[in-house]
Amino acid sequence: MFREIGAETPEVDYVFSERGVEHRTEYSASNIDWSAYIHFRESRRHFLLYHSRRGFSIIPKAAFASASELAEFRTLITKMIGTCSPTSASSTPDAGSPPATFPVQAYLRFDGRKGIRNVIVVAYLVECAHHVAREIAAPFREEGVHLIGFPGCFPNAYAARIMRQLCTHPNVGGALLVSLGCESYDRHALAGAIAASGRPVETLVIQEAGGTAGTITAGREWIEKTLPAIESVPRVEMTVDELVVGTICGGSDATSGLTANPAAGRAFDLLIEQGATCIFEETGELIGCEHFMADRAVTPELGREIVASVAKAARYYRTLGHSSFAPGNADGGLTTIEEKSLGAYSKSGKSAIVGLIKPGDVPPNGGLYLLDVVPDGEVRFGFPNISDNAEIVELIACGCHLTLFTTGRGSVVGSAISPVIKICANPDTYRKLAADMDVDAGRILEGRATLDEVGREIYDLVLATAAGRPTVSERLGHQEFILTYKSFEPLGPGCLPER
Repeated sequence: MFREIGAETPEVDYVFSERGVEHRTEYSASNIDWSAYIHFRESRRHFLLYHSRRGFSIIPKAAFASASELAEFRTLITKMIGTCSPTSASSTPDAGSPPATFPVQAYLRFDGRKGIRNVIVVAYLVECAHHVAREIAAPFREEGVHLIGFPGCFPNAYAARIMRQLCTHPNVGGALLVSLGCESYDRHALAGAIAASGRPVETLVIQEAGGTAGTITAGREWIEKTLPAIESVPRVEMTVDELVVGTICGGSDATSGLTANPAAGRAFDLLIEQGATCIFEETGELIGCEHFMADRAVTPELGREIVASVAKAARYYRTLGHSSFAPGNADGGLTTIEEKSLGAYSKSGKSAIVGLIKPGDVPPNGGLYLLDVVPDGEVRFGFPNISDNAEIVELIACGCHLTLFTTGRGSVVGSAISPVIKICANPDTYRKLAADMDVDAGRILEGRATLDEVGREIYDLVLATAAGRPTVSERLGHQEFILTYKSFEPLGPGCLPER
């Protein structure tokens, strides 16, 4: 038996025997049969007992009273679960695995939302704290600890809102905030919001915690204590209509609008038919398609808001003297922003558009939403999104459990907090980067699959990912993150029509 007591979490007892794993708290008790575990991993500090493709229980080695007790436990789990094998076939299903069946088991949060992952975020609140935060998180990168942060020293309401939404995202189980101490970021407000959400939270101030080394030590100790504690988060059933899925395109070429993008749109239509929430963006890459979208809006008022948002994006880029069109797009065969926009538009599928939102807005109901990522007001902060991951972060801040990322030229990034499914549009690119891709949509171009077939494949993969199957970028350790300055006004009354 071992006991773990967290500063803000109930006492948890585990008793291990050949009969199974007994889990006891002050309020409940349960017994888990060994057959519920599919394999285990052993790190320097922990044992990880996997009960799904991505979900696991964390057993800290420090909880055992002696080396002999730890050795006895290792012998027991080897006997009852099998050989320690982090890359066994059971831990990583092949592409031919059947789709997940719903409902699946998800992590229930205090606000009623449900997460498909249960990560701890280490969040730096100014660039001066970035290195310390990174060093805190580094030993735990394979144990569900992700690094996020805001680099700016000066206050920004947008950044504060995004960070609050990220730290209380359904996929997040706890947060460690790392502050230098003299930046303008309101660390007390962020910590208060996280605590109010029912998650464990700790704030470390480098200037008060003994500098670099002292803060790193304190941060790692907190994570050691909190990783087992968040395993007590209740698991409940989650249905397809509770999923929030985003989509972006990056490294687009002439094949993107013919294969991967419309296939993602087919997957969106399938998800929306089941009541899920789907979010597409970005208005700066939808120039010329605004009236198509307005025709799909559920009300004339929403249609006018959509047209206005694209006009704002066009003005913004005109002021900058540069559209959302990179040299790689041209090298890949695209010729104009309008041509690129038609391809980007096809990611939205054919469903009615039920709302227009801005970064940090969580859709109130299921359906299809357009995310306006171009700042309001005068041009002050440069390009709206300086990289694809800035857009992914904004989708996550709107509650996306996972993101569909289509690419023609070949982008390899993933993201912190929420899984990214990589859909490759170009068959030549896929042959070069197959190890970084989840879906080969280029088969459509070569006549080896139809749009509907690949759309169904993406839909099935969304369900499997929600059920715990790791995406390729997750398996490769991708946890990219970036957050910059922006400014937004509140939504207009026509943006979220009552339904």
